[in-house]
Amino acid sequence: MDVQEEGGDKFATIGISAFAVEQLNDLVYMDLPEVGRTLEVGEEFGEVESVKAVSPLYSPVAGEVVAVHTDLPDNLDNLNDDAFDFGWILKVKLSADLPDSLMDYAAYQKQCSEAG
Repeated sequence: MDVQEEGGDKFATIGISAFAVEQLNDLVYMDLPEVGRTLEVGEEFGEVESVKAVSPLYSPVAGEVVAVHTDLPDNLDNLNDDAFDFGWILKVKLSADLPDSLMDYAAYQKQCSEAG
């Protein structure tokens, strides 16, 4: 998952990373939550299905879903081309600080390169 803060520490955009898209390969289905749903850190909020597997989507933050990328499930092929810009899944109004366990971009890139 990819988290980007917006508007200080009040909102976060949650998306799927290019590395995850590459690992899943050929996405065919995505189930997304409804606007208004409250999420806790680590709570499953949806799933993504590829030709390889069905993978749950877990919230990296706590808060209320205020927007959902409704075009995403019908355009999953766009994720392969531009996961960073097109791959946002939902926007959350944060109810707590971002968890300390979140990695910055450099740490995530290092982990991905080590995972191969």
